Amino acid sequence: MSQQVRAAVFRPDDDRIERAVELLDSLGATPVPDPMLAIEPTGATPETGEFVVLTSKTGVELLDEAGWNPGDAVLCCIGPATADAAREAGWTVDRVPDEYTSAGLVEHLAPDVDGATVEVARSDHGSAVLTDGLRDAGADVHETVLYRLVRPEGAGKSAEMAAAGDLEAALFTSSLTVEHFLDAAAERGVREEAIAGLNDAVVGAIGPPTRDTAASHGIDVTVVPDEATFEALAVAAVETAAPTYHE
Repeated sequence: MSQQVRAAVFRPDDDRIERAVELLDSLGATPVPDPMLAIEPTGATPETGEFVVLTSKTGVELLDEAGWNPGDAVLCCIGPATADAAREAGWTVDRVPDEYTSAGLVEHLAPDVDGATVEVARSDHGSAVLTDGLRDAGADVHETVLYRLVRPEGAGKSAEMAAAGDLEAALFTSSLTVEHFLDAAAERGVREEAIAGLNDAVVGAIGPPTRDTAASHGIDVTVVPDEATFEALAVAAVETAAPTYHE
């Protein structure tokens, strides 16, 4: 049953990992928290643009702490978590795409940005799909790196568990969590064994880009939720893994 589903989660070591653990507990799974991302703020703030694009809750929070606000810019957020954080900061969110991806935002904005200045503020690992797509739509794009994403020291217990066949599920929330998981596995000398262990388990990816990154490394992704949220990912992965295991 689902109590036996040991599910690795790789969210940053802040309230996100805490909420992820609580959610997995509520689903009857056994959480294996193994943060694969740590945030190093750069202290930068966006330049002025007719459109400002924010891609993460983390970015919003850093800008709010710095006292930044979007002014008269059209504020665009990828996904509900980013938009909710922006509203909590007191900002008006003007645009949220139906598809919570870089490609989805490009499709959403493309008809309106020809000749416009667009400021993209995000991490150092943002996808070129967004900036290239906006430029192709005729926008004058500038990018500001708000924070760097690094792998925390000591990360990787989940890789050892996967290599030993002790995980039933793994929940990847970005391409970088996949890369950092594999780097941690390699440092422990268990990269191939960890991949084999994941392929005997249920692997969840939050969206197509994360799935594609996993697949490029030989990891078979079982679950991609319809909605690109951690909640949807966790529910789908645990429900998929649970029937496989019996008392």
